[in-house]
Amino acid sequence: MNRIAFCLKPLLSLVVGGMFLAFFPGAGQCAAPTPLELAQKLQARYEETKTMTADFKQSTSVPMSTRKRLGAGKVVIFKPGRIRWDYQTPDKQVLISDGKKVFMYLADSAQMIVQPVSQYINSDVTYAFFVGTGNIVRDFKVLPPERQGDASLKAIKLVPKTAHPQVDYLHVWIDDNFMVRRLEIVDHFGSITDLAFSNIRRNEPVPPETFVFTPPLGTEIIEQ
Repeated sequence: MNRIAFCLKPLLSLVVGGMFLAFFPGAGQCAAPTPLELAQKLQARYEETKTMTADFKQSTSVPMSTRKRLGAGKVVIFKPGRIRWDYQTPDKQVLISDGKKVFMYLADSAQMIVQPVSQYINSDVTYAFFVGTGNIVRDFKVLPPERQGDASLKAIKLVPKTAHPQVDYLHVWIDDNFMVRRLEIVDHFGSITDLAFSNIRRNEPVPPETFVFTPPLGTEIIEQ
């Protein structure tokens, strides 16, 4: 179950900013936008985004340890309510929401955990944004970042307005085209999950069967 916490929850523990993986053109020659303006522009583009696909790389670090746990794969989103994360490394894992239930398949343990979306969302602060029900400005305090990081990217800090049992705050890094390239989730214990996105495509056709998954014969199904 620790692997689930590492690989799956930070993602749909995901979402941030609505569909943070969208872009907002037209920065022009105006002064640099404030953190709140960045959040508003991200939200506006998110509301226009119906589907999205991207590659991702993930790392998770914990306090008092120099080791990082790494993962990589693809994510597909089809609003409203549907999302799929496919981990290709280090082990095959699949997380799918069809809008009603969340299915977490773990190949190495031959198990699939099934739970209602209403239960999953309590453990995933970003899920609502990915699937189309969240709003950055409404749900988060938008602040300047604690650190800038890559000089070519803009950054904002997001703190849940309603205290979350797992997530303390998030950082989002955005490029000059207002495309999110990185998302960092920090929990109350100081553990950090870092997601980097690439090959982002939005509003392209996504087959509905993408969000249907039949586990291999012999898989243990665990209903929660």
